[in-house]
Amino acid sequence: MNVLATLGLGANLNDPAAQVEYALDELDRLPATRLVARSSLYASAPVGHVDQPDFVNAVAQVETALSPRALLAALLNLEHRHGRTRSFRNAPRTLDLDLLLYGDARFHEDGLTLPHPRMHERAFVLQPLLEIAPDVTIPGRGRASDWHAACHDQAVTRLPPPVAAVDA
Repeated sequence: MNVLATLGLGANLNDPAAQVEYALDELDRLPATRLVARSSLYASAPVGHVDQPDFVNAVAQVETALSPRALLAALLNLEHRHGRTRSFRNAPRTLDLDLLLYGDARFHEDGLTLPHPRMHERAFVLQPLLEIAPDVTIPGRGRASDWHAACHDQAVTRLPPPVAAVDA
């Protein structure tokens, strides 16, 4: 049975926009998973450890037959392939992939909480999420649009689409 899962993507090292674009392409190649929607790219200031470059963020939705644990493992593997290291909390990164929503699942296990426990507090998640799913509800929290309104003090800027290469 396929489930609609929502993923957050972010990067602020090694050409972050390209890192996020590559990761979006790679999501469609995960086992038993198909990319069904993706947001534009957005720029945002870092949260937590602020002495680092701004982030490029996006949100994607995939249909997947993978369990939440298997999907998370695939996302962590993708991060690793992009050179992600975890030196300290909120450190700069080449790629960050978060499992935000998995259908309407609500649970907490060691290393995995659904929905993502801080997604409702982060404009860099909510703004791209609302672009692709304007009526989405965060299980146990309510409408994402209501939470986004509460994040009015967090600046998130939609980036222009990349310029397509022209064949000569």
